[in-house]
Amino acid sequence: MDKEKIVVQTSTYIKSRLSGEGSGHDWWHVYRVWKNAVHIAGYEQADLFVVELAALLHDIADWKFNDGNDDIGPQLAKEWLDKLGVDESTVTHVCRIIKDISFKGAGVATGMNSIEGKIVQDADRLDAMGAIGIGRAFAYGGSKGREMYNPDMKPEQHDSFEQYKNSRGSSINHFYEKLLLLKELMNTDTARKIAEKRHTFMEEYLQEFFQEWEGKD
Repeated sequence: MDKEKIVVQTSTYIKSRLSGEGSGHDWWHVYRVWKNAVHIAGYEQADLFVVELAALLHDIADWKFNDGNDDIGPQLAKEWLDKLGVDESTVTHVCRIIKDISFKGAGVATGMNSIEGKIVQDADRLDAMGAIGIGRAFAYGGSKGREMYNPDMKPEQHDSFEQYKNSRGSSINHFYEKLLLLKELMNTDTARKIAEKRHTFMEEYLQEFFQEWEGKD
């Protein structure tokens, strides 16, 4: 099994599948997660082949665009990896990571049972933070027809995946319902260090946002 060739084929496949997507879950999101995951894996004892495949395939069919179905992503990933002749153990591991990777609400545990899963989850969450995370939050909100901000609509702390999936809060609420919570959910020391800076940037952005909202300079 030529692992390098499989990674290249998978990256080409995902690029063709997700290029031009406008909600912030496009090929370039996957690319950044892939590169972040490889960077973090450099500091951990992990199976890099599993890390790369899971990072590349983690958004092959995001539940947010498939009526809340979080099984379709792992199914499509398995079909692709089986087609390439990847061994069953690796396929099972990658699909488990894809199934468990998503944030599912403030009150919902989303732990990973392998270091490879923890690395890819951290990389995905880092891309929801900082300057890029801010841009993605508004891109996604716009794609779903959500308000940028509504001061009469308060953030919620969702206690179940169903509540989180059915939330229709504003893009600003999303910061308090997810993005500002991610720093404390990082699995690895490397990701925690990166998250600190991105978290601070988001806090500063929100401070400026609310000042401008009230007409203050």
